[in-house]
Amino acid sequence: MTEYSQMIRRYSQYTLYVLALFVMGWGVTSYKSVFLGLILGTVFSLINLFSTYRKVNRVGQAAVEGKKAKSLGSLTRLALAALAVAIAMRYPESFHLVSVVIGLMVTYIIILIDSILQTLRFK
Repeated sequence: MTEYSQMIRRYSQYTLYVLALFVMGWGVTSYKSVFLGLILGTVFSLINLFSTYRKVNRVGQAAVEGKKAKSLGSLTRLALAALAVAIAMRYPESFHLVSVVIGLMVTYIIILIDSILQTLRFK
């Protein structure tokens, strides 16, 4: 397993832990729409992580073979985020819009925190 694959696995594990906390928050607290929004955003954030991983692997393989690489799929990730926001706007009684946006950022926050911790660990 490459170092990049290990990082993606670690990020997805942390994201699933956070997602489990959000599900517990949805089940225990009275803030159902807030936690549903966080859950929805986090699920789409995780899908974006896997999409990015797949696209980076394709670009890397194309570079190894000396072929021209396609884009990394920014439009796809943007469309998925827009879909999550559209779902939240369509069902505002179920999903809190700001929570969906925060949920979309969960994976990026995890990547930032993990990068800082890895830098401090190997320093």
